[in-house]
Amino acid sequence: MTPSMVIAIPFIGALVIALAHGAPRLRQLAGWLAAAAFLAGVLGQVGPVLEGQGRGQLLWEIVPGLRIAFRVEPLGLLFALIAATLWPVAMLYANRYMDAMGYKHLGRFFACYALAIGSAAGVAFADNLLTLFVFYEVLSLSTYPLVTHTGTENARRGGKTYLLYLLGSSICFLLVAMLWTWDAAGTLDFRAGGVLAGKVDAQWLPLLAGLFVFGIGKAAVMPMHRWLPAAMVAPAPVSALLHAVAVVKAGVFAVLKVAVYIFGADLLTQTGAGIWLSWFAAYTIVAASLVAMTRDDLKARLAYSTISQLSYVVLGAMVATPLAIIGAAMQVAVHAFAKITLFFGAGAIQVAHGFSRVSQLDGLGRHMPYTFGAFTVGTLSIVGLPLFGGMWAKWYLIAGSLQAHQWVLVAALLLSSLLNIVYLLAIPFRAFFLKPAPGVAGIEGVDEAPWPLLAAMLLTASACVVLFFFPGPLHRLAAMLVEA
Repeated sequence: MTPSMVIAIPFIGALVIALAHGAPRLRQLAGWLAAAAFLAGVLGQVGPVLEGQGRGQLLWEIVPGLRIAFRVEPLGLLFALIAATLWPVAMLYANRYMDAMGYKHLGRFFACYALAIGSAAGVAFADNLLTLFVFYEVLSLSTYPLVTHTGTENARRGGKTYLLYLLGSSICFLLVAMLWTWDAAGTLDFRAGGVLAGKVDAQWLPLLAGLFVFGIGKAAVMPMHRWLPAAMVAPAPVSALLHAVAVVKAGVFAVLKVAVYIFGADLLTQTGAGIWLSWFAAYTIVAASLVAMTRDDLKARLAYSTISQLSYVVLGAMVATPLAIIGAAMQVAVHAFAKITLFFGAGAIQVAHGFSRVSQLDGLGRHMPYTFGAFTVGTLSIVGLPLFGGMWAKWYLIAGSLQAHQWVLVAALLLSSLLNIVYLLAIPFRAFFLKPAPGVAGIEGVDEAPWPLLAAMLLTASACVVLFFFPGPLHRLAAMLVEA
């Protein structure tokens, strides 16, 4: 199956879902078939990539040298595998959640959901900056209706902030960086080792790197982060999509791909062009964690946690030592499974008991033991403790920072783990060990969310453990970036 065929599957699914908006069963069937076909298509790309023969495809040459083209390489395959694996789980969760919460216009909702997955696949398989830019913008536009789905004034205001930051940053900074690259290197293609060596004066490389990092607003490096908390007005399945499957992962994936295939790791390490950006990332890691500690709204706390965790990838990409790049690539995957577990938990709590604030959760773990058990697993993976997949990413990022003798970055990563314990692990601790809040006192026995929500959480939480004991396939794809 060619890359374009794989990318087309979610778009075709979106069309069928939209046409079947008045027939819920047909709409759900279309969604499940699209998710299954997409997963099969992505899995079909694994063998050729591991053999060093990732498929390439030219779709349209606009003018000589400017092409819409696709290529399946290790980093893109890693991102596509995340999206393909989590889409069916998210479908299981979202179908039941949206019904339980009484949301309308579900045909539009799930059609846009599929469009977002297709756009993320286009970003993953992009063979050049132009193709990546096109699908990056389609992803922003296709997720806007999801952010504003409730139709409230807060949703519309959050949606405006969402588009302003994402479209504004890409047009003002990313597009300028692309034009500069085209003028200097004569190409926008992604190439092993990069295309800029000897093409741009070393004194200007830090500026070009900054245009890329801040132009890719989906990476949410401060101060380009405000769109992410603003988007938390969306339903919980959308928050899970934004934070784990598509949007933010597209951002940090793009930063890492630019670092490896446009600048090249050797150029970044030899010139130190990205070090100032790694310091910005370190600041974001710590500052976002401190803000998260002040947020009582559960989804807002998780949003600032995501801002912090995304900058792990940016830090690794800009340090650009071999171990840091491996850690950054692994962070894309392990964070996806951990963070989607936390957002699934937030939505389950809302469905079962209507609570959305951390201060309301005291004692609730006795009534929702599976939900808060899964939440604990996701939290421990984000903290980076042994027995959970998040440990491997943090291990390699710290080792990569040591390779570059960047002790401050090491300190920021270690401090981040401590802050994660304070503002994330405190949530299940309160739920299991503190006395129930007044509104919870009357609940008798176990009162979990409906089984599809619970099943989705347990699946993603289990993946956090599996990735610790079996990190080999993930590490192999990440290591292929360094080998290239």
